[in-house]
Amino acid sequence: MNKPAHVTKGDVLDDLGFSKSESSAMKVKAAIFDAILEEIDRRKLTQKELVDLLDEYQPNVSNLLRGRIAQVSIEKLLRYAERLKIQSSVEMRPPERLAVRSPLPETKTRAVAARV
Repeated sequence: MNKPAHVTKGDVLDDLGFSKSESSAMKVKAAIFDAILEEIDRRKLTQKELVDLLDEYQPNVSNLLRGRIAQVSIEKLLRYAERLKIQSSVEMRPPERLAVRSPLPETKTRAVAARV
């Protein structure tokens, strides 16, 4: 029986050596990309329709549909989402409390929501 070479204890991106900020950016990008693909599937849009709707070149649309988004910025994905009328929101939370009490007063979680 084969044993796994490495067992992940937490976030796989951390285990792969990505920094917290790189890991966060990849997660945001993946979430936007998933929402875009779900909307494309839901509306049964063709590549030709996407070229017009996204105002994008056909090779870029093809790369999007094939998941080749490594060189696509989060901003561009958000533009695509906006053109597909997908709503988005961002939530920022303070870091989890440590065992040591901080002398600072508690702050409320702030959420920023934007209708795209």
